[in-house]
Amino acid sequence: MDASVAKKRRMESSNGSGTEKDSDQTSYVETTSENGKTSLMFGLKEEVGTLARTLKLFEEHNINLSQIESRPSKRNPGNYEFFVLCEESTEKLDSIITKLQEKAVYVHIMSRSQKENSIPWFPRKIKDTDEFANNILSYGSELDSDHPGFTDTVYRARRKEFADIAFNYKYNTPIPRVTYTEDEIKTWGTMFRELTKLFPTHACREFNHIFPLLVENCGYREDNIPQLEDVSSFLKDCTGFSLRPVAGLLSSRDFLAGLAFRVFHSTQYIRHGSNPWYTPEPDVCHELIGHVPLFADPSFAQFSQEIGLASLGAPDEFIEKLATCYWFTVEFGMCIQNGEHKAYGAGLLSSYGELQYCLTDKPEIRRFEPAKTALQKYPVTNFQPVYFVAESFEDAKDKMRHYAASIPRPFSLRYNAYTQSVEVLEKKQQLKDLAQSIKGDLSILIDAVNKVN
Repeated sequence: MDASVAKKRRMESSNGSGTEKDSDQTSYVETTSENGKTSLMFGLKEEVGTLARTLKLFEEHNINLSQIESRPSKRNPGNYEFFVLCEESTEKLDSIITKLQEKAVYVHIMSRSQKENSIPWFPRKIKDTDEFANNILSYGSELDSDHPGFTDTVYRARRKEFADIAFNYKYNTPIPRVTYTEDEIKTWGTMFRELTKLFPTHACREFNHIFPLLVENCGYREDNIPQLEDVSSFLKDCTGFSLRPVAGLLSSRDFLAGLAFRVFHSTQYIRHGSNPWYTPEPDVCHELIGHVPLFADPSFAQFSQEIGLASLGAPDEFIEKLATCYWFTVEFGMCIQNGEHKAYGAGLLSSYGELQYCLTDKPEIRRFEPAKTALQKYPVTNFQPVYFVAESFEDAKDKMRHYAASIPRPFSLRYNAYTQSVEVLEKKQQLKDLAQSIKGDLSILIDAVNKVN
């Protein structure tokens, strides 16, 4: 049995993290936790010596600062905003936070400790992926006793090599290249050869359009495992998506947060060669063959990002629902094209057995409706008994946006592609700026329509 099914991305629930409060006063507090460290962001009026006096507070309280950044404040124009990373947990900073709130225009406290009635921390900038990329549920070289490579010391050592590469990776640096062994290439070649025979008849048209481009531009061949850096560069040129190496399984909250910034956390190792048709966790075959092609499609890329954006600051129970929607779309989704069912989910496109099975009359087929799909239970070790079918990626995207509006969050979000950051829309000026941006896009659209006509 091809058990590479459904184990491709074990989306574990996150017990997540954080608080965010807003008031009519000048202090704004936002809380999350990270390995005993606490990040503080505060705004100061532009006065001579104000930063030096403020930092003196940390020295007086014996608080070590490992990072300090500054920038003009968007919240209060004319003032400056400062970010500092403290080597202490939030609980040990109560006294200094109280004094800081007296001096600052506003203060953000970011720690991942869970508090009642809180809003979980979420990344605001793409480089914030560095903050959670290593919050893995298990290290890549930690294998269960039933794993095909559990007793293979060479394989376990190799897995640690890949995990170490990912663990030490930082945003905006080249992904280290690796030299795959003959055995690893052989395992890849077996998968590549057999799966590509099914793609013309079983995969959606968008996948079949992009796959030859990966062969041409990224070295997709039976005798070659593509490098993540080359594939990531290709995706950036197509849709702005990028790959980031990951050392192990992330929580659902962290994994989905990456998608909000068009970042896909990808493994770099390959499954054990004793059984090329089985992997108990995601591997490079699943990532590069199953996921990557459609991240180069604009509509699918936007749909994937919508799931990620919906997860930012969402309550834990909705993270589980969004992870389920992800499972039945990005992992095991099907669509209708020319009156026929076609596969677009990575768990199908990287599984020779399930790709054949999904188009038979054995599984149950249902229409994709996020509110209903989010409640569907699913197995993680067998072929899926139920698949959800989307009319198109655009239709799925619209439905996901509608569903995201039902998530109880006291704010709206907008992704700024220019700065690769998420903006919390909470000020009138932000809304005015957004309206102006939309107005400008409409003017461009009207001008283009007129010229086409």
